[in-house]
Amino acid sequence: MDFSLFAEEYFDEVLRLLRHLCTIPAPSGEEDERVRFCQEYLAELGIEATLDPAKNLLWTLGAPSQRVTLFMAHTDTVFPRATPLKLADDGTFLRCPGVGDDTANLAVMLACVRCIVEKKLPLHRTLLFAADSCEEGLGNLKGCRQIFADWGDRIDRSISLDCSYRGVYCRSVGSHRYQITAETEGGHSYFAFGNKSAILPLAEITCQIYEIEPPVVGNSKTTYNVGILSGGTSVNTIPQSATMLAEYRSDHRECLAEMETRFAQIFSRAKEACPRLTVERVGDRPCMGEVDPRALDELSHRAAGLIQKYTGICPEFRSGSTDCNIPHSLGIPAIAFGLYDGGGFHTTEEWLRKDSLKPGFCIGLEMILREGEAE
Repeated sequence: MDFSLFAEEYFDEVLRLLRHLCTIPAPSGEEDERVRFCQEYLAELGIEATLDPAKNLLWTLGAPSQRVTLFMAHTDTVFPRATPLKLADDGTFLRCPGVGDDTANLAVMLACVRCIVEKKLPLHRTLLFAADSCEEGLGNLKGCRQIFADWGDRIDRSISLDCSYRGVYCRSVGSHRYQITAETEGGHSYFAFGNKSAILPLAEITCQIYEIEPPVVGNSKTTYNVGILSGGTSVNTIPQSATMLAEYRSDHRECLAEMETRFAQIFSRAKEACPRLTVERVGDRPCMGEVDPRALDELSHRAAGLIQKYTGICPEFRSGSTDCNIPHSLGIPAIAFGLYDGGGFHTTEEWLRKDSLKPGFCIGLEMILREGEAE
């Protein structure tokens, strides 16, 4: 089967889908308009896709089977609704916030589904497809959690189409994210000088976080970050309220647990100094569980082999925080890789190479058909 011929035939369809999807705002939790478009697109192909409580759009293809492989591409982006979504096309590159992550992969997945339906390509077992929600940031993998709550006992492998095809993400980085809020009496910066500032305890927490020596087990990697610190009213007002967002990440469970202990100690000391300090965990992504190493290795190398076959690139095996975190935590083999080449992820200057969508289509279609082979 010559997949490159299919890629040529469906290239304009991929671009049409991508151009349209790029212009639809989709912050985490607000993916409704993109989901409606995808649902209508699939209905034109005779596919009845259903919407679950987490705003995942789900459908199946292939012969009935008890065990299924899951393919998913997330519908949300990191950009607020007000972000201008102007697509620029210079003939070689497409540029737009979210054009690659994950809009391109969603577009290619939908085009591959169209190809399978129109060309009547054989699938001898059930494949579950999902345009899933809330993968980014504080979306906290809500969509993926719902899928595995509903389908987990049937899914034997999970493939997330995410990022570019220069990496295969086969180890999951877990994370805990916190919102910390401090409240004090505040006052006028001159007349109430000496009153406690709400910014001070958060600044002290920040300093203590950055004094942590990250734990290491084997070749694990652990990080931390204070991403936002905000509060106050004016330059001449002692802040009454201030808030910060902080996280730590690790690809090893022991290190994640150690960081949880250290952060808890910092928060405990801070509460003694500032009684009106509150700590809320707003994000919880699990890391690797006990996944069959042979099954995970086989799946990872299958994807890497297809990427090299169609692009000549030998992709890196990487750790990351993706929809794979949920299946990995459940012991289910899972990988994430993309179907395009690009960069500037999570910035308003995000870009991709248009011609990379052709080999990406081949990679996606062949991976889907291989997973659809009879066991």
